[in-house]
Amino acid sequence: MILMVIIYLMLLFWENEQNEEGEGSTIEHLHVDYPQSDSLVRYCNHMVLQRVIRGPDNTCKKEHVFIHERPRNINSVCTSPKKMTCQNHSSTLCFQSLTKFRMTVCQLIGGTRYPACRYHISSVEGFIVITCDNVGPVTFQRYVK
Repeated sequence: MILMVIIYLMLLFWENEQNEEGEGSTIEHLHVDYPQSDSLVRYCNHMVLQRVIRGPDNTCKKEHVFIHERPRNINSVCTSPKKMTCQNHSSTLCFQSLTKFRMTVCQLIGGTRYPACRYHISSVEGFIVITCDNVGPVTFQRYVK
């Protein structure tokens, strides 16, 4: 009986670890909101809390971008001929979209520690720049107006 309890607790712990590292770190979870959520009042504050968007050591991120585009259209950016070396990673290639995407930019206006972060909302259209691996998009790097 004790062995079964230990196995159950280990499986429960392993499942929680998988959830923390899996869904929460994908570009789709962190940056894609399609179709755009209905919560237009305090959109950024709501989405940052809902998606648990935070910087290192639970700090508030200074800026965060949500892309309002179909995931398959974002995936297609990985085949874009507009390739460049990423700004922060000398050997990593970035891919820029060929078309402009609708986005919401959340700019920090108050708070320093998550979850007490307050954001200003701006709607923009721009080209997205992402990194990709063999499977698809990995990280959102920036947008270009």
